[in-house]
Amino acid sequence: MDLIAQLEAEQIASLGKDIPDFKAGDTIRVGYKVTEGSRTRVQNYEGVCISRKNGEGIAGSFTVRKISFGEGVERVFPLFSTNIDSITVVRRGRVRRSKLYYLRTRRGKSARIAEVTNYKPKA
Repeated sequence: MDLIAQLEAEQIASLGKDIPDFKAGDTIRVGYKVTEGSRTRVQNYEGVCISRKNGEGIAGSFTVRKISFGEGVERVFPLFSTNIDSITVVRRGRVRRSKLYYLRTRRGKSARIAEVTNYKPKA
């Protein structure tokens, strides 16, 4: 293992985060820590993951898209952010692309993603 990958693995291990196996097309719920004044609370952000960037590394991020009050809202989360409390997979989507940017122009039934019923986790 080269030096950079080794340092990155040490950083990930020190964070102690449990990141589930998800990809583009999956509907996920991200518990994000929100600070309001002196109080912090966890706010859930649920939507379809439309992209993953930089893989499983420390610099990885993912984009989640949801429809809020009839308007499409996207948010990019760093994978190993200290502000992320939890990531849970609500349902697995069956897609044939790694970036689902075409969902931005779709509304209603054409924006649906089929669910995977025979999902097997990575070994």
